[in-house]
Amino acid sequence: MSEVQDFIRETVTANPVVLFMKGTAQFPQCGFSGRAIQVLKASGVTKLVTVNVLDDDLVRQGIKDYSNWPTIPQLYVSGEFVGGSDIIAEMYENGELVTVLKEAGALA
Repeated sequence: MSEVQDFIRETVTANPVVLFMKGTAQFPQCGFSGRAIQVLKASGVTKLVTVNVLDDDLVRQGIKDYSNWPTIPQLYVSGEFVGGSDIIAEMYENGELVTVLKEAGALA
């Protein structure tokens, strides 16, 4: 496994909630990443780690390979890939996201 894959695996398993995104939580660099952050904040998440894929092209491609998912952002909860922006929003709307985050101990 490459260093990038090791970094990704360690990041998603060591933190309850990880969002690989374009930009930062304070300054998202694309609408989908911004929407994902808004939904996570609306869910009450307190233990969120974000990784800005624009900082490293290897991580940007590596996360797509890791999840076998072609787009960013990508949400991981308790080490498991949850989905991208549309899936996160849909889960929020039907109440499933809060349940998953609560089970991960990521809510206040």
